[in-house]
Amino acid sequence: MENRDNIQPYQIVYLEVRGDRLYSEVIQIVTPRGLAWVRPLLLVTSAEDYSPLSTDLPIYYDLRQGPDLLWPLDAFHPALDTDVIPIITQLGTMPPGNAKGSEQHQQLRSFIDRLWNLNQNPRD
Repeated sequence: MENRDNIQPYQIVYLEVRGDRLYSEVIQIVTPRGLAWVRPLLLVTSAEDYSPLSTDLPIYYDLRQGPDLLWPLDAFHPALDTDVIPIITQLGTMPPGNAKGSEQHQQLRSFIDRLWNLNQNPRD
């Protein structure tokens, strides 16, 4: 079981919805409200029919130039080093995206909408 009480500023964490992961850097923990202020870095989307034997590679969206996010702390998972190192490598090969009106912004919005709906209707 993950210990989310140990999440600290500058740590890389992720939110997950049906195999898609939003990796973010923690900026601040808002303890009285149980929130984390995070700066999204990268959205990794997987194919709908993803399996470990699949040859389809995930799609990466650079979100470094996008908006910050406040979200309940208990929804975040600490990212493992084995997750973070390839992400940092991937970010190093990508030019920073323009979040204003871009596909990256639309993908982030779609991810947050799905996450919100999942939290409102946990049985779906």
